[in-house]
Amino acid sequence: MSKGRVVVGMSGGVDSSVAALLLKQEGYDIVGLFMKNWEDDDTDEYCSSRQDLIDAASVADIIGIPLEAVNFSSEYKERVFSQFLSEYKAGRTPNPDVLCNAEIKFKAFLQHAAGLGADHIATGHYAQVRQRNGLFELLKGEDGNKDQSYFLYRLSQTQLSRTLFPIGHLYKRDVRKIAKDYGLPNFSKKDSTGICFIGERPFREFLGRYLPNEPGDIRTPAGNVVGKHAGLMYYTIGQRQGLGIGGTREGDGEPWYVTDKDVAQNILIVVQGHDHPDLFKPSLTANDITWISGRPPHRNWVYAAKIRYRQADAPCAITQLDQSKCRIEFAQPQWAVAPGQSVVVYESKVCLGGGVINDEY
Repeated sequence: MSKGRVVVGMSGGVDSSVAALLLKQEGYDIVGLFMKNWEDDDTDEYCSSRQDLIDAASVADIIGIPLEAVNFSSEYKERVFSQFLSEYKAGRTPNPDVLCNAEIKFKAFLQHAAGLGADHIATGHYAQVRQRNGLFELLKGEDGNKDQSYFLYRLSQTQLSRTLFPIGHLYKRDVRKIAKDYGLPNFSKKDSTGICFIGERPFREFLGRYLPNEPGDIRTPAGNVVGKHAGLMYYTIGQRQGLGIGGTREGDGEPWYVTDKDVAQNILIVVQGHDHPDLFKPSLTANDITWISGRPPHRNWVYAAKIRYRQADAPCAITQLDQSKCRIEFAQPQWAVAPGQSVVVYESKVCLGGGVINDEY
């Protein structure tokens, strides 16, 4: 007897393939769903969606499950890409994976799966769900090098209650071994990179198609002009490469780093040295706060936060400023806090939620 119907988001990669395989072996009624979310310049050079669909279909055939392909490109453009562009236009550095998960993979996908009679959806994310004290908790994936809870902090109780993460307790090497032992053709397929659903493209060229270039001065905090930038949207706080000012070094000759953007005057501000004081912030404020439990954390309690993926957890204290805004103060100043990126809060292995870093410190 089936344990229920699960619609598995299958990208053609090894992680989602093994997720579908494990659930099938556990006795669930599995339907694979391949999501196509980008159509502009969808060529084989940068976007692998055609090959990914072939890989997903091959895996579905071997496992013995049906596979449906669905096009969410209009939803992606409306809910994800438009915000992606508006953030860059404002001089911030957005994280499209966070928005893509919240709006496409766990909203549009979940709604479509419900229409297919799904009891649950499943993905190949390295994360875990636990039910405790009447609430659903999002936990880090067991493999610390692959943990993806950072990108999932906007999930709600309703979304988590309907979601399975079948490989969250596994290490990547074990996932590949399971795929190889079962004869899945994509067991050694390279992990996807680049912008969520758009792929790995030459970034400046890609962004320049949608936003106008507005070159301007690169200056030091003292106002000295040390070069020209191609447009503030192409740079992020902490960036060292691609500034084009290596030959204009002053002082001790250390490399330059982006430390701020003056959007009003179109000026990129840089300092020399990785450890320059201007690159460190003791605190930040964040907007669009989402707490997975539906409630903010206790005050006067030590938590930990990440201001970027793969960063070590940094001890911090949290103060809720209003319904959608909080202040986070760190035990140690944090390097290169970038507005537009996500700050995600943890209590040990439990992901509590997070928000979007703003321009206030």
